[in-house]
Amino acid sequence: MSIRHAGIFNFKATVSASQKHAFFVALKTLEEINGVENMEVSRQTSSKNKFKYGFSMDFANNDVYKAYSIHPQHDAFVKDYFIPLVEDFMEIDTEKLM
Repeated sequence: MSIRHAGIFNFKATVSASQKHAFFVALKTLEEINGVENMEVSRQTSSKNKFKYGFSMDFANNDVYKAYSIHPQHDAFVKDYFIPLVEDFMEIDTEKLM
């Protein structure tokens, strides 16, 4: 079964426009990791939740997703960008049913 990894998030109030830009550039490079498919980076348009930005990507199966999760490029992104710049987030990993 395929896996969709997605998240929505807000930046810390102190994050500048240039830091946001660098974050999105770095986030988009994660699609270079083997197995990442259909990566999207988005801005939230719904007033139904408190989050402003989002991302999603697909993986052929759980083994491919697990390999992505421990990939050094992913680890570096989390350490260098996500943890220092993101204040609040929610991630969801789903398996396609139909």
